[in-house]
Amino acid sequence: MPGVARVHSLSNLLSVLVPLLGLFGCSSSKAPKAAQAQPLFVPPPGLAASSSPAGVAPVMLGIDVLEAEGFAAVKGKRIGLLTHSAGVNRLGVPTVDVLRRAPGVKLVALYGPEHGIHGDAPAAVNVADTIDKRTGLPVFSLFPPRRPTKVMLKEVDALVIDLQDIGTRSYTFAAAMRWAMEGCFEHNVEVIVLDRPNPLGGLKVGGPPLDARWARKNYVGAFRVPYVHGLTIGELARMAKEAPGVLEIPEAVRARGRLKVITMRGWTRAMRWPETGLKFVPTSGMVRDFEAVQGYPMTGLGSYFDPSPKVNFELGFRTGVGTAHPFRGLSHKRATLDVLEKEFTALHPKLPGLRFKRISLPNAKTGQNGNGLFIEITDYDAWQPCDLNFWMMKLACRFNPTNPFAPVRGRDVSGFMRHMGSQAFMDDIIANGARIDVEKWLRQWREQARVYQEQSKRHWLYR
Repeated sequence: MPGVARVHSLSNLLSVLVPLLGLFGCSSSKAPKAAQAQPLFVPPPGLAASSSPAGVAPVMLGIDVLEAEGFAAVKGKRIGLLTHSAGVNRLGVPTVDVLRRAPGVKLVALYGPEHGIHGDAPAAVNVADTIDKRTGLPVFSLFPPRRPTKVMLKEVDALVIDLQDIGTRSYTFAAAMRWAMEGCFEHNVEVIVLDRPNPLGGLKVGGPPLDARWARKNYVGAFRVPYVHGLTIGELARMAKEAPGVLEIPEAVRARGRLKVITMRGWTRAMRWPETGLKFVPTSGMVRDFEAVQGYPMTGLGSYFDPSPKVNFELGFRTGVGTAHPFRGLSHKRATLDVLEKEFTALHPKLPGLRFKRISLPNAKTGQNGNGLFIEITDYDAWQPCDLNFWMMKLACRFNPTNPFAPVRGRDVSGFMRHMGSQAFMDDIIANGARIDVEKWLRQWREQARVYQEQSKRHWLYR
C-alpha cells in the first residue's frame, strides 16, 4: 500500500507504498452516550461458519479463539484495538464489536493502519485522527507511518492487533503492526496479536530478500524477508519480538516488551485461503479477493510506475483488464497484445504453473472494452509467486526506447527499491537491460528463500 511513489496499478494506483506526511491529532477519549447505544453489527446472510463448502476446514481465527477462551487474555484490562475492515471473526462480525460486548473488557481506543479502520481511505492518503461515528471511540491513525505515542497509549493497558496480511512483504499492514509493537514496548504497553491465515499458505516463499540499505524506516519493507514470506502476521510478530535487530528500538526495550499471540485453531501451513472456510473480506481497494492476493506478488513489482515529475519511473506495464482482475490482467503501453502473447508464450517453460489467455472486458467507468492477458494459475504447487515480475522487467527494457532503470536526471528509483529490495539485481539490469540473465537471479533467490524458510521455522506457530 502506497506512499511516495505509485505502484502496482489497475489504471493508476495500487495499495502498497510509503507516505511521509503529517496528520491531525484527536484528544477526545470518551464515547458519547448516543454512540454507545447504537446497535452492534449484524452479520450479513451467508457468513455463518456452517456455510463452509463440503471438505473445507472451519478455521477459528485468533479473535474466535479469544472469545472461546472467555476473553481471558484481555479481561479486566483497558484495551486499544489496531484493526481495519478485514478485522472480522469467522461469522463476519467486526472485532471491534466482539470486544465491545465482551464481559469484563473495556475497549477505550481504536488505531488505524493505511486505508483507516473502515478501509475507506484511498491508498497513500493521510488518515487523520478522529472519533469513530459508530462507536464514539477515539481513533488514532498510524498512517502516515508513526509509532503510537505515549499520549496515544495513555488510557491503554494492552493493544490488541487484528490485521489481515496477504503474505507479501510490501503490503503495509505488517509494518503497522511492527511500528505499533515498537511504540508499545517503549511505553510498557502489552501487545496482543490475534492471528490470521496467510492467504497464500505457509509454504510459499520466494523473491528477493530486502537489502539492509533499503530496510531502515521502510514502511513497505518492515521485515527483511523474501518478497513472499510464508508467515502469518502472528509469526511475524513473534519474529520481531524474538530476533535481535528486527525492531528499531534498544535491545533492552525489546527484551522487556510483552507480546502474546492468540493462535488460530484448525489452520495448517499447507492451507490456502479457499481451504480455510472463511469469506475473504477485501483488505484494500485493489485487493478485493483471493485472485488479487495471488496476483499482487506476481505482477506488482513488474508493473511499478510513478510518472510524477519528482519520480519519473515507468516500466509501461499495467495490471487489470478494464476495471476487472487487478494484478491478474496484463497490458503494456508500447506493446500490442499480439506481441505480449508471443513473448509470454515463449516464456511458458520458465514460468511453471502459469497460462496466459486474452480477454476483453468493459471498463465499469468508461463503458469501453479493455483488453489484456489474463494470468491463470494452473498448478499452484509448481507456481513461483514472484518470478513473473522479473521477466516483465526484462521485457520492459526491450519495449522501451531507453533502459527504464537507467539513472537519468529527474528519475528517482528509491521507491521501487524499497519494494524490490535487491541493489545487485538493480545494478545488473541497469548495466545489461534486456540482456539480463533473469534465471541466474531466480536461482539465487530460491536458494536464499530455502535457507530463510529453514531458519524461520523457529518462529512458526503452526505445522
